[in-house]
Parts: sequence; C-alpha cells; structure tokens
Amino acid sequence: MLQVDRVTKTYGGRTALSEVSFGVGEGRITGFVGANGAGKTTAMRIILGVLSADSGMVSLGGSALTASDRRIFGYMPEERGLYPKMKVGEQISYFGRLHGMTARDASASTASLLERLDLAARSNDTVDSLSLGNQQRAQIAAALVHKPEVLVLDEPFSGLDPLGVDSVLTVLRDAASDGAPVLFSSHQLDLVERLCDDLVIIANGEIRASGSRGQLQQEYGRDRYELDVDGDLGWLREAPGVTVIDFDGGHALFETADAAVAQSVLKRAVADGAVQRFGPRHPSLAQIFREVIQ
Repeated sequence: MLQVDRVTKTYGGRTALSEVSFGVGEGRITGFVGANGAGKTTAMRIILGVLSADSGMVSLGGSALTASDRRIFGYMPEERGLYPKMKVGEQISYFGRLHGMTARDASASTASLLERLDLAARSNDTVDSLSLGNQQRAQIAAALVHKPEVLVLDEPFSGLDPLGVDSVLTVLRDAASDGAPVLFSSHQLDLVERLCDDLVIIANGEIRASGSRGQLQQEYGRDRYELDVDGDLGWLREAPGVTVIDFDGGHALFETADAAVAQSVLKRAVADGAVQRFGPRHPSLAQIFREVIQ
C-alpha cells in the first residue's frame, strides 16, 4: 500500500496541499482527479521526492519512503522529458539501464513495451519525428521499462487517440494485475470511469472524496431512484417528498431523502400497472466529481 498521510505543502502564503491523506492499494488502479491547480501534480511530486512536504509522510508498506525505495517507482510527468533527437528504442532502453537493468534486459523490455504500445515500427525514429500521441506512448514506455513495482502517472492519456488510449489502458491494467499500486491523474473522467478501481477527488488542496468506485457511487447515489412503467408517471411530480430529476412519460428519475417515500412511490406504480424497472440510480464518476467540488 502506498499511503499519503496528512501531507501539507505551502508556497509563500499559499497552501497547495492541506493535510492530504489517501492510499493506493496493491494491484489497484486509483484515479486522482481535480481541476487545474487543485494540487494533483504537487502531491505526485512529493510522493516521488521531487518536492518535500512541509509536514506529513508518504509511506510504502507501512514504512516511510526512502530514496532507495523510489528506485522501484515508475513516474511519468505531465511535461514530456524525452530527448528529442534520440531514437525511441535506444532512449527507452537507456532509461532501463539508468534503473540498473542490464543492456540485454533493458533491450528486451523495450521491445516488448513498444510492441504492446503499437510503437515497434517507430523504434528507430527520433522522438521529435513522432506525433504528439506517439510521443506520449514513448513517455509511458520510459516509465514502465524497468518493470516498476509502483506507478505514478501524471495525465498519461493526454494527446492520445482512441487506439492509443486502449493500448495504454491495457498496459496499466497488466501492471496492476502484477500487484503494482497504480496512481494516475486525468482530466478525462470517462477514462477514469473505465479504468480505475478507486477514486481520489481533490479541490483547492484538500481531499473531498476517496474510496472505491462502488463505495462512492453508493454514497452519492443513495437518494436517487429510477422507475419505468407501462403507463404515465405524471402523478410523480406531485408526490410528497419527491424531487423529479428527469421525466419522459413512463420513465422517471427522482430523488428523495426518505427510503419509505421511495417505497410508497413503488407501491403506487404497481397499483397503476406493470413496473418494468425500479431501483437506485448510481451516478457516474463525472457526476460525483461535479457534486463534491461544488
């Protein structure tokens, strides 16, 4: 478990992070989301030791991280940092050797990653000759070449087309299935929803919500219900204790703070005719995000 515990960071009189705490479990993919300036990159840089925290601790397996521990990390910064005039394959292999791999192991790992990321045909091309999306794939390969035991990726999907997104998703899922804690930030909430097991939402340097996708959907969707009937649900607009969110003849999405009210709605619907569907409506991660940062 990678654990961030009560981390605070200030720049002059501005607080970038305020007692931030969250965990990334082994074999779990955690999406780290927030608006620009929310504190995501600062938190990631503290995890990697690029920045120091004013207070708090980052630990792995219950022990405070050391410089030696961070050698097993794979990190991809938001800003591209590859050498533009160096060939892609040579460069990825070079980063593997910097992490202590033998030349043979680094070359083999590079070849495998470039194949999986659909970059094998560009191995002998220079980085600056690649499209922005392919440069992003190469950057991801550089973060993964040494087979890290922990992954921290800042906006890994930026600039990728749908095929690029799919190849990166596969690589990240494989890393998690091997037991690595994977933390990634993204503004693309649809991708977060597709990929992540857990979610951490940060706003103004504070954690607003965190937990598994199921936990958050249950917590923020517990008062919202969906009802479909053979007939018309116009009467629902006048039902006491009910707020109708969406309505279309025999379909309604409504909100109520009282489970007994929801049951009374169901009883009325059953009495009026056939009920096709009734149950809680789980919000998307994008809806949860908008709710908690307001």
